[in-house]
Amino acid sequence: MNSPLLDRYIALALQIDCDGVHPDHNREAAAARMSASLSRIDQAIMGANRWIGADLKLVVLPEYILSGPPWGETIPEWAAKGAIAPDGPEYERLGAISQKHGIFLAGNGYETDPNFPGLYFQACWVFDPSGNRVLTYRRLISIFAPTPHDVWDKYLDLYGIEGVFPVAHTAIGKIAAIASEEILYPEVARAHAIRGAEVFLHSTSEVASPNLTIKQIARRARALENLAYVVSANTAALLGIDVPVDSSNGYSDVIDYHGNQMVVAGAGNSSVASTFLDMAGLRSYRRRPAMANMLSRQALEMFADSFANADLRRRNGLLQGGKLVIPDRAYFQQRQADAISRMAERGII
Repeated sequence: MNSPLLDRYIALALQIDCDGVHPDHNREAAAARMSASLSRIDQAIMGANRWIGADLKLVVLPEYILSGPPWGETIPEWAAKGAIAPDGPEYERLGAISQKHGIFLAGNGYETDPNFPGLYFQACWVFDPSGNRVLTYRRLISIFAPTPHDVWDKYLDLYGIEGVFPVAHTAIGKIAAIASEEILYPEVARAHAIRGAEVFLHSTSEVASPNLTIKQIARRARALENLAYVVSANTAALLGIDVPVDSSNGYSDVIDYHGNQMVVAGAGNSSVASTFLDMAGLRSYRRRPAMANMLSRQALEMFADSFANADLRRRNGLLQGGKLVIPDRAYFQQRQADAISRMAERGII
């Protein structure tokens, strides 16, 4: 990190349409759609930058913003059509956009990995103002997609535990990513927090409602229990799959480290969910002995054995004899059914 730490800056949860590639029949058509989406993102950031001003340093994009979700494709079909190669042109353009606008640019999508040919992972990424990719986090809890836990032993050999829970030390603070519904799981956020994360970047595509949804509640909980900001970008219209396009439209927000919603967007393409993050205040609060300083009060080793010995969801489900297995879609339902069965056998449920 060459730049000095910023004590205060504006973060934006950029709410923008997601134009999914499900209707496309080949990679060429999908790539063209992704390219058009990148152009829309570039234009939206340009407008937001002019509107908000020079204090804008962080922009978070919604979940799977370039591809939308798979909608019936097999694992190999989606890997070929909807996932991005680590050295692909889409990432090159994202880096160029972050450099052009002088911002940290975060988002989420599906990506391949040459170490696991035929698979894809859902990945959160961050590019810095120089256009360099400074963070890659692969989603760990998903009911529909392969995760590092499905190839756990090999994944740890390749990337180590710090590659599973990466925290980037940057000029805008120590940042970590949480993918979509993973905000519901306190362990993911806590694993980042004990590595120093101060700002959670939450790319999501979720039900939009004026009532408190489970993810809205979870964002507030993750913020206050870890004394961290949460910048959460939801999609505007979700196009390309057979659901009403405005089902996930709206309510991108920013949560402060007390669990308060600082700002929230309405429906539609919007840069309303932008506000200052007081990093100096957060750091001072974290160092202050008090009842509300929950991060400092937690004795995590008390729970280590309980978690380590639970073994509810089997790891390495896609490694058989050390060889990679490409699953069909039924695998994910079977994986969950197996975990439920194990819980029943142990009297948990």
